[in-house]
Amino acid sequence: MAKFSPDETQALVETALVRCNTSTDNARSVAKALVAAELAGQSGHGLRRVESYALQARSGKVDGHAVPVATSSASAVLNVDAQNGFAYPALDLVQDKLPQMARVSGIAIAGITRSHHCGVAGLVVEKLAQQGLVAMLFANTPAAMAPWGGSSALFGTNPIAFAAPAETVNGQSLPPAVIDVSLSKVARGKIMAAGQKGEAIPEGWALDADGDPTTDAKAALAGTMVPLGDAKGTALALMAELMAASLIGANTADAASSFFEAEGPPPGVGQTIIAIDVAAFGGAAALQRMGVLLSKIADQDGARVPGYRRHDLRETISRDGIEIEDSLLSIITGLGKDAAV
Repeated sequence: MAKFSPDETQALVETALVRCNTSTDNARSVAKALVAAELAGQSGHGLRRVESYALQARSGKVDGHAVPVATSSASAVLNVDAQNGFAYPALDLVQDKLPQMARVSGIAIAGITRSHHCGVAGLVVEKLAQQGLVAMLFANTPAAMAPWGGSSALFGTNPIAFAAPAETVNGQSLPPAVIDVSLSKVARGKIMAAGQKGEAIPEGWALDADGDPTTDAKAALAGTMVPLGDAKGTALALMAELMAASLIGANTADAASSFFEAEGPPPGVGQTIIAIDVAAFGGAAALQRMGVLLSKIADQDGARVPGYRRHDLRETISRDGIEIEDSLLSIITGLGKDAAV
């Protein structure tokens, strides 16, 4: 086990992706997102994705040189075509354009089509909240979860994220509240990580291809995920599917190819991001109202404001370094060395 600074980790990932048919700009965007996931304690969306990303770029399933294109069909609507590339450059484009659109109109919405895995959804909305916006994100992912009462995977694990800025009554800024939930009982990335480590998963996370409970990570990846909150989880997954695919014209989950496998057509999934300007609803007074509520949560023994643990983790890991297992480090450093691209 070795520790690397965030900058060293960034360089490590960038180098691997560039060797695997990815442009320097796109490699930088992807690496930044994966490092941010590690700093947030979300390793299933972090360095363990490098191998699958790199192999998909080499096979052409993901266009590592794609440049996202943005158009606007209405004054507060941003349409982004990720061009079957990685999601992160398209998300960067949304971060650049959506805040100003929201400040002009009070609210703005972006839809990203022909996209890929968007990583830690909470990080996207957190960045918008840091600019004084309330933000929501809906994403769809390849089919991994059956409708409640059904047996065939139709929905992805479809993350939903929300973030809101806040300040205390004396004007002191607070970290944004960040809610980030996968609509399966656990994120599929956790099962992927367990499979890479050769570890069992707890019973109740997933079902195998025959619909039976399993603790085998590989059998779980070949089966279906157990929804969060039973029927409520699949209802929310349907909502995310309608918002992130049907509304904007992205592939639905059952038409999307795997995020993990190197072969096959591009996944073509979607992400929809909504940004609301707090200034349109009272500005400082609205921030204070939000801060009062968050403070009441934080003041209760044992209670925690969603997102605050992630904020603390980021500071700790940035200071102490990102731990990379020897086997994972060997995989990342070896990517692309067998062939010039």
